[in-house]
Amino acid sequence: MTRILVPLLLALGGALLALWAGPAERTLVEEQLSDFPGVQAGAHSLRPVIAVALCFLPALGGLFYASGNTMARYVTRQFVAVFFICLGGLFVVWLVADLGDNLDDIKQAANPGHLALKLYSVRLPEVLVMLLPYSLLLSILYCLGRLSRSREIVAMIQTGRGLARLTMPFLMGGALAALLCAGLNYQWAPAAIGAENVILREAKGIGGVAQPNIRYRNFPARRLWMVGSFPPDYQKGVPLQNVMVIQEHPDGRLATIITAETAAWSPMTHDWTLREVRKRVFDDMPFPHFEKIPDPLLVTNWDEVPTQIIRPGLPAEQLGIPDLNDWLAANPDNSWASRGGHMTQWHYRWAQPFNCLIVVLLAVPLGVVFSRRGTGGGVAMAVFLCLGMLFVSSVCLNLGDAGYLKPAWAAWLPNLLFGILAIYLFQRRLAGRPIYQTLMKFLPSGA
Repeated sequence: MTRILVPLLLALGGALLALWAGPAERTLVEEQLSDFPGVQAGAHSLRPVIAVALCFLPALGGLFYASGNTMARYVTRQFVAVFFICLGGLFVVWLVADLGDNLDDIKQAANPGHLALKLYSVRLPEVLVMLLPYSLLLSILYCLGRLSRSREIVAMIQTGRGLARLTMPFLMGGALAALLCAGLNYQWAPAAIGAENVILREAKGIGGVAQPNIRYRNFPARRLWMVGSFPPDYQKGVPLQNVMVIQEHPDGRLATIITAETAAWSPMTHDWTLREVRKRVFDDMPFPHFEKIPDPLLVTNWDEVPTQIIRPGLPAEQLGIPDLNDWLAANPDNSWASRGGHMTQWHYRWAQPFNCLIVVLLAVPLGVVFSRRGTGGGVAMAVFLCLGMLFVSSVCLNLGDAGYLKPAWAAWLPNLLFGILAIYLFQRRLAGRPIYQTLMKFLPSGA
């Protein structure tokens, strides 16, 4: 009866969290849809649903725990305790390193403690996605190593339970971690990167959010926007800064280039007001010339809104799935910007969560040891393979961003290579065949 309380309490906590997260995310989506015409509303509308679903992931894990037998619950308790210790330890290490980089900026704030709490609570989704594979790796290796040294694995198998049943809690943990990463990758983990920039610039007393090469291409209107910086509440009419608007003729020839120190959009009239304006005209004259115009300049025939300009113009790493969909729809070809980087990030949002499952499949066969040789060799090999997977993934992403690899291959190739290897190792362990010696044959020292 006591074990039934675990999923019930987790479900209750998830429900309370969902009552806050769901409406909050729905409000943000409604604001974005009202300020951003022409977006794919379906993708944005999924954000509250995914936020609520993530709140109940712990309850799903609790249900698995309650439905397992005595051995599964015992292994689960061992694994979960070590997993949270590893996750907490890695977070502390990351926090100390990050504080070393941002401490000077945080000290400039009026309330450094509040700023630090705000900064790292906003960045939590990004940090979780980054640390989950490492935490799974370390916790599984430690847990299986301890069970192997105490001969508990041998005892469990001798009772008639196979290795697949023994390792089921680890596979379930990897699956839940993959679901968590997939949900956070949909919107909140990428957005946390940009939120950090906003908070730190506020601490310095800088009003705008600086982003290099913010560009938005309005293909139907033949208009290109370039924005130097923007305020956090730009969607409410606060001016954009260091703006350049390039207008083309229908045949693609340059028509005008307008530069302005600020460009403010009115939510009431949907007009633009530009200040400190210069307008360069490209006409039939031999050279372009500047045209005298009023300052401030009121523009009534531009249909863009700030959110429509800024969000697609952010770096691809800061865009979730809905915003990447909007950017790809607004940039159907490579006329002004390469689609490779955004397509690569779109695929990577879906590919990255599978790292959690691959890490589990790599760690389990190398962490289980039946001989008296010890677990050191298997642990070292598992760490080497997992770090190699993350390194290959980083290289492939850079190649995809640069256009040397197709976006889908850049995101999924590491998963494919190491996933096949992980399944092969897992199958050999289930069959009782040697693993460590087989892998050593592929290394130069074993030749």
